[in-house]
Order: sequence, then C-alpha cells, then structure tokens
Amino acid sequence: MSIQATTYESTHPPSAGQTGAIVAIDLGAESCRVSLLRFVEGAPLMQLVSRFPNSAKEHDGRLQWEIDSVWEQLQEGLRTCGEIAQEGIASIGVDGWAVDYVRLDADGRPLAAPYCYRDTRTVAAEERVRARVSDEEMFSLTGVQPLRINTLFQLVADNAAGVPADAPWVNLPEYILYLLSGVRVAEYTNATHTQLVESGTKSWCSSLFRALDLSLEAAPPIVASGTILGPIQGALAKAPGYSRAKIIAPACHDTASAIAGIPADGADWAYISSGTWSLVGTLLPVPCKLPDALAAKFTNLGAAGGDFCFHRNVNGMWLLRQCMDTWAAAGKEWKIDELVAAARQVPPSPARFDVDEATLLLPGDVLSRINLQLVAGGFAELPTDPDGAPQVASVLLQNLAARYAQVMEEIPVLTGREISRIYVVGGGSRNALLNDFTEIACGIPVSTGFAESSTIGNFAIQLAALRSEMGPGTGVNPPDVKANVQLLEGVKQT
Repeated sequence: MSIQATTYESTHPPSAGQTGAIVAIDLGAESCRVSLLRFVEGAPLMQLVSRFPNSAKEHDGRLQWEIDSVWEQLQEGLRTCGEIAQEGIASIGVDGWAVDYVRLDADGRPLAAPYCYRDTRTVAAEERVRARVSDEEMFSLTGVQPLRINTLFQLVADNAAGVPADAPWVNLPEYILYLLSGVRVAEYTNATHTQLVESGTKSWCSSLFRALDLSLEAAPPIVASGTILGPIQGALAKAPGYSRAKIIAPACHDTASAIAGIPADGADWAYISSGTWSLVGTLLPVPCKLPDALAAKFTNLGAAGGDFCFHRNVNGMWLLRQCMDTWAAAGKEWKIDELVAAARQVPPSPARFDVDEATLLLPGDVLSRINLQLVAGGFAELPTDPDGAPQVASVLLQNLAARYAQVMEEIPVLTGREISRIYVVGGGSRNALLNDFTEIACGIPVSTGFAESSTIGNFAIQLAALRSEMGPGTGVNPPDVKANVQLLEGVKQT
C-alpha cells in the first residue's frame, strides 16, 4: 500500500456545506485505487491512499475476478483513509468498469467468483441471443451496441450453465457499495451498460427480459447518479473516522465519472477515455439510434445528469500491456515511460492493422495476431523479440490514433455536431506520444484532462449529493457537478 503517494492542492474554497473528507474508490481491470479528498484550511487536498494491481485469473478454464481479495485490499485502504482524516469521513463512492457482476445467494453472499467479460463463455450465449432478438431490435429498444461482453449476454450464459435465473445480481462497483451499505442497487450510468435498460428511460426493458428468459426480479432497482444509499454498515462503521459516513452511488461506470470530470462547456467537444479500452465519442442530450449508428458500432450510454455518452469502443492500452507481458515473459520488462520514450525515436510507419479485429480482444499472444493482419495487408511483420518493443509500440500507437480519427470522422455525420476539440482523460492521457499521434491523425487540437478523471468526477458527484442530501429516485444537478469539477480543476500535484 502507498500512503499519501500523490497529493494535490488548490486555492479554491470548499463546496458549500461540505463537512468531513470524501473517499473515492475506482475499480480498474488492471489496478484499483482508494483516494481521499480533504479540505484543509479552505483548500482541497487529494491523496492517493492505496493502489493495488488487479487482474482476472483463470480457474478451471474460466476467467474470473478475485473479488474477495479486492474487497480485503479496499478495506485496508479505507481504514487508512479514516486514520488520515481526523475530521472524519463524510462519504464514500465507488466507480469501476461495467458489465461484470456478482450473483448472490439467499443470504446475500456470492454464488461464485464473478466472471470476466473477456471469458469465452459468452460466445455460445451470443448465438442464443441473436436467435431470439436481432441486433436491430436490441439497439432500437436500448440504444446500446450489442456486444457479447455486455451483461445481457453474460446472464444468458448463466442460464445455460444452470445458474438459477432468480439469483439476484449486482454489478461490481455497486457490489462494493452493497458491502458498504447493505443496499443493492444498479446506478443508472452503469445499468445502461448491461444492455437491459429501455432507451430514454431509467427502467429495465421488460420485453428483453421476457424474450431472453431473464428474471426481472433478479435485477437490482435502478437509482440516479449521486443517490445517497444510507449510512455505512458492517465492521467499517466502527473504524476510526466512519461514524458519520454515508454511502453514495456516484456515476458508477468509470467512463461516466471520467466524462463528468471533464472541465469543458459547450457542445463542440469530443472525448477519448483512454485506458484498458478507448471510448471515443461525445455527449448528446438524446440518444442517437440511427441504423447507421448501429452499423458503425456506436452506443448510447447513460451520463451523469441525464445526457448520453454517444461513443464507440476502441481497443486501448490493453493491447500494449499484453505485448509488454509477452516481452516480460521473454526476459525483458519494459517500463511504460521508457517504452514510450524509445518509441518516439522510431520513424513513423505506414503499416496498418485493425486494432478492433475480434482476435485482438482476447488475452494471449497479441503480437502474433497483429503480425497475421500485417502480412495479410502486405506489410512486414513486426519484431517479436523484446528489443523490437519500441518499433511495435510506435506502430501500435499510430494505429490506435488512426482508429480514433476514423471514429471522429463518423460523429459529425451521425449527429450533425461538428467537433473542434478533443479531451483525453484516463490513464492513457499520460501517453504523450499517443496524444501527439491522435492530434495529427484527427487534425484538431487535443487537450488532456485529469489522468484520474474518474476520481475527479466521482468526487464532484459526491460533493453535489452531500450538498443536496438527495434520496432515492433523485439525481445530481449537472451545473452543481460542473461547479465542483471547476473547484478541483486548479488542483496541482505537489
């Protein structure tokens, strides 16, 4: 655990009515974070209290998350937050990746370790779903791009495996909220990622549940971003600093929190949430469900405050991470900063491959699959030895940027909205070479937001919730969230 590894400060005054410190938990498919926001002498201080690695593990041929281990490490980070913040903890919020979930038994305990969305069990489920409901019908009902990683396909896979259809389920960020509060919910932004929410509403799509033999009773109730679930429960309630802590559902999907954390006004900007995945898109007031949007693999997902994140999934830094793991196994461990610096010295390459090709979504020897594409396209293979890593990284980052540019060209055609600036947020925003390639490929300015934008958005929504003391069924006021982002915009690392 790293205590006070990162500290930020600002001269802005605290949000009105704010008392106590705030904790943001960010669940990541590669690492998890516990961050603390305090107001000291009128200035906000943000500390990264704990960061620990996370990855899916193979058990009996299945890819699953070790959620019990994650929970233990989160509790350790939370206890440290309580020890640091002598003023006490006002609230805790959790965001994380979407689509994966925990099935619960009658006593509220996990039936099994949750599956990872990359597990291949959904391949057969995809066939079952499409035999009953077409992609066009699913998109019309939900506005969500049908992807076999989505919760809908995973629940169908559960049915095929004999999991009781009425076994309650809860997505992973909300599962941590459930452990903290005893309340099982589906926060709206995260619920839309299941592909089971009726488009333009905040309700489950009952017709899809019926068509796929899914139990509506097993689904958690949907609540708005910023809902206060209640006081903290369990052993942590007795830990130092937590006697007054409230549990808040922020925008539980990390991308929705990250976009809420972008300090931008107007309607001429797009975002790239750059991390394990790259999510490339813009905010819309209403969903775009044109047939061409479906064909271009765009999706409409809930945003904090009621707008829609209209974007396309593009493979992301996971590709480079898979290559780095392969090189490490061959005896050379590259650090990402060193690798990017070395890649900057490599001349640009015309070599092109499809970063979203289906085989590149699966773990394993990614580089050999990239080479198969390159050879098929008439390009030379990339070196597979660790010493060739800079060349591979350069080509890979150029191809990610080229894919971003393709998506950016499609947005005005589908929405009628001209894009004149791009904000890159998330861990990938630190990759200056990728940002440079993106600006060149897209031909419009690229700005970097917070690298930990999901944390900023998480904090901003919690601040808005604490100010309004909202209850179930209500939602945060977007101007309040934006004001809190501005409050934290001047935060600097010391």
